[in-house]
Amino acid sequence: MNSEFPHHGGSVQWHLGPVIDALRTSRETTHNIRHHGRVRELPSREAVRQVVDGVSAALFPTHYGRPDLNDESIDYFVADTLNVALDRLAEQVRRALRFGPEYEQAEDAVLIERARAVTREFAASLPAIRALLVSDVQAALAGDPAATSVAEIMLCYPGTIAILYHRIAHCLQRLGVPFLARLAADIGHSLTGIDIHPGAQIGASFFIDHGTGVVIGETAILGERVRLYQAVTLGAKRFPVDESGALVKGAPRHPIVEDDVVIYAGATILGRITVGAGSTIGGNVWLTQSVPPGSNVSQAQMRNT
Repeated sequence: MNSEFPHHGGSVQWHLGPVIDALRTSRETTHNIRHHGRVRELPSREAVRQVVDGVSAALFPTHYGRPDLNDESIDYFVADTLNVALDRLAEQVRRALRFGPEYEQAEDAVLIERARAVTREFAASLPAIRALLVSDVQAALAGDPAATSVAEIMLCYPGTIAILYHRIAHCLQRLGVPFLARLAADIGHSLTGIDIHPGAQIGASFFIDHGTGVVIGETAILGERVRLYQAVTLGAKRFPVDESGALVKGAPRHPIVEDDVVIYAGATILGRITVGAGSTIGGNVWLTQSVPPGSNVSQAQMRNT
């Protein structure tokens, strides 16, 4: 074996004995982060990605599944693909439930039954999720003069992929599996550069143009027909704390964006403020106060129309 560093037994060559001992001490004593002293099975990032891929293929079989499907084969494809995806999902839900306070001490049989119930509810939600996603694609087709077809939008637009991941993640969040929802959302973030917390509530016909760098916080509420451009932030102005100084989790701290609002590139909107229906927020605006419906806000001035 020709190598600059021939193998002579890794533990001996690299003097790993003391390192391994110190890591064990860190895990088990000094820096132990195990829950109640035991290891919990983590959800698998790869399995969650496969679930979203399978669900996407079932929702849009010829776009995200197989382009050669016909009227006779498409239902069989959807049924088989969904069965595999939902089986995978149930296992990931079972693992994720253990990380919530309600189920951290539950028996395995309880977790399995709850995971099956969540997965059934998720499956029942799929027609409504598809309807939302169709409205999102139609909004992109209507709102982007560069868009030439539905297929182009679904296959080439990062905003469409980010919204697809969000619609699925938000459903999981609503069904009581926030850890799994956050994992799905982070996979979408990694793929697209668009960071949408699964807790954000987003209405129909949502369009993100270009999209890189968009951030939408956990408690943001967006109405229908909202359009965002790249590098828009819907964030928190401050983080409330309790008497002990610990952060208050889940408090409303992100903007409410009403129907038919357009927010241009680089705008930063912070705090629990309201952007009134039909408003336009210009590029690079820093906004920390509510604006009434029909407002046009730019860097130089704010005027109501």
